[in-house]
Amino acid sequence: MLSKHGIKIAPSTYYENVARQPSKRALRDAEIVELIVAERARQKLLARFGARKMWLHLRSKGHDVARCTIERLYTEQGWVGALRLKKVRTTIPDESADRPADLVDRQFFATRPNQLWVADFTYVATWSGTVYVAFIFDVFSRRIVGWRAATRMTTDLVLDTLEHAIWTRRQGGVDDLTGLIHHTDAGSQYVSFAFTQRLIDEGVDPSVGPVGDAYDSALAESQIGLYKAELIRPEGPWRGVEHVELETLNWVDFFNTERPHEALADLTPWPPRYFHYAARNELRPTG
Repeated sequence: MLSKHGIKIAPSTYYENVARQPSKRALRDAEIVELIVAERARQKLLARFGARKMWLHLRSKGHDVARCTIERLYTEQGWVGALRLKKVRTTIPDESADRPADLVDRQFFATRPNQLWVADFTYVATWSGTVYVAFIFDVFSRRIVGWRAATRMTTDLVLDTLEHAIWTRRQGGVDDLTGLIHHTDAGSQYVSFAFTQRLIDEGVDPSVGPVGDAYDSALAESQIGLYKAELIRPEGPWRGVEHVELETLNWVDFFNTERPHEALADLTPWPPRYFHYAARNELRPTG
């Protein structure tokens, strides 16, 4: 048939091609693709990983695979990681309220746990109305120490998130938060008297970024951007607050235990805290 169409090919070449076994590279590629598919099926949030993070994830599981191989297979399979979109601001500054000073000045860096927390919240559109989700992150390990979902954008939302963070640290044996800085933007919920007083009661220093500064709470906004890109947009539509809470719970556990962070030398939030306490002979891996 090939000869009829003017294609010159020796019979031996044809039969050699038919009998040729898959190459070692093809076999290895198939093995890696099967491995990635299995990981994505085990934890659906892994499907939001790009090639680099999937490479880090597989390496952390003991699989010796090259980054360029993962990048090539991602291209062949048509896989892409989560993409961020423009952030919509939810916090509204209260110009009349007295605001704490900005103790951070956009220097989002910490040398130990419970030195600097950053907080912010976002919204999720659901079939039953808007749901607001607030987070508190420990800058040292990027761990989410507190979060809360509610149907109203009030001080109670951020207060409940703070209480969760305080409880989380107490569960890890940290009862004294003196010296901790809690940084937010100038949203009215965060500069309210009730919220500020609760921080003071715990010995926490409140810090609020200046109004009109696009980077006043950049780290918290960046982390929440991951939440929207990896969970909220891909997994919608959302039915209501209970649906958002359940899936956010799963994402928070994934974020704290499995997701590598470039700012942590591609570690998950757990090892930096463990190494810090181990170096001080204070083995409190959950603190």
